[in-house]
Amino acid sequence: MGWFTNFIAVKMLFRPQRPVKVLFFTIQGIFPKNQKLVAEKIGRMVADELLSADDVRDKIANQDNIDFIKRMIEDKIDNYLNHTFPQNYPITSVFFGQKRKNKIKDDLVMEVEKAAPDLIDEYLKNIEMSFNVEEIIQERVEQLSPARLENLIMTILKKEFAFIEWIGAIIGFMIGLLQILLLRL
Repeated sequence: MGWFTNFIAVKMLFRPQRPVKVLFFTIQGIFPKNQKLVAEKIGRMVADELLSADDVRDKIANQDNIDFIKRMIEDKIDNYLNHTFPQNYPITSVFFGQKRKNKIKDDLVMEVEKAAPDLIDEYLKNIEMSFNVEEIIQERVEQLSPARLENLIMTILKKEFAFIEWIGAIIGFMIGLLQILLLRL
């Protein structure tokens, strides 16, 4: 009997998915009924404990990413000076030799390096304002169908729910044995 009651209790966490009227009561699974609250708590937990805006900032602003951006900018400047500039300004480009182009490139890269920290900081502030982890997670969880929410939670907690059911079976069996022993005495 213990296994059956625990089995029913686990099922009722998710079922019925939609409210069902039974006499004077409305019955609905705990997770579907409280999906909005669950979504809020999951969103807050993820934002506070797993992935904050500071984490995103740190990943974006790490030195490897800055070096990568710098290399990309240098490549774009090289491409501009060696291909686009001569195409767009053929007469003017005749007066720019490779040495002059390298000097222009070096000057531009130096200016970009000076401006990069402020640009990156402003860019990250913009991301932080528009990238609210808590809100994104909350919206995603709220939009899940009750069946999908059940599937996700069951996937994560399948072993734990099975453990609860088996503990119920073992305790129920032991109580049954104890009752039989007490009746015999």
